[in-house]
Amino acid sequence: MITKATLADIPALNQLINSAYRGESSKKGWTTEANLLEGKRTNEEELAEIINNPKNTILKYTENDNIIGSVLLVEKENQLYLGMLTVSPELQNSGIGKKMLAEAENHARALGLSSIIMTVISVREELIAWYKRHGYVDTGEREAFPESGIHVTISPNPLEFIFLEKKI
Repeated sequence: MITKATLADIPALNQLINSAYRGESSKKGWTTEANLLEGKRTNEEELAEIINNPKNTILKYTENDNIIGSVLLVEKENQLYLGMLTVSPELQNSGIGKKMLAEAENHARALGLSSIIMTVISVREELIAWYKRHGYVDTGEREAFPESGIHVTISPNPLEFIFLEKKI
């Protein structure tokens, strides 16, 4: 079941997102960033700020009272920004990500928005190919990956974001 996350979901979301993106647990799935970045992907304070902003929505995918998937959706003028699409590493390749993408598209349509945009780290070729199979196209736009205390690059090469977009 896909529903809107609330402040009460923050501890579970924090654990899920960090387990899927960074550290040893993330290596069970194919979407890990553990070979590129270390540190946490997010924290409870950031998730609270996201949920408290009326332009943002975090959708959660729940099964047997466990959050096993999530996605961040941000209203930006005539586009919906999609970020932090997360599926529990043990459950990746089971169709949950595809269902979350479809629900994001429904959300964009409900808001009257014309497209969904996202950024993906350019070296994550498998992930980019997955999004392309789901109708996203490379816009050609690039942006340097932001360095911060949370996102610590361990890749030997500089990282950059590529922008993907899907018209809906």
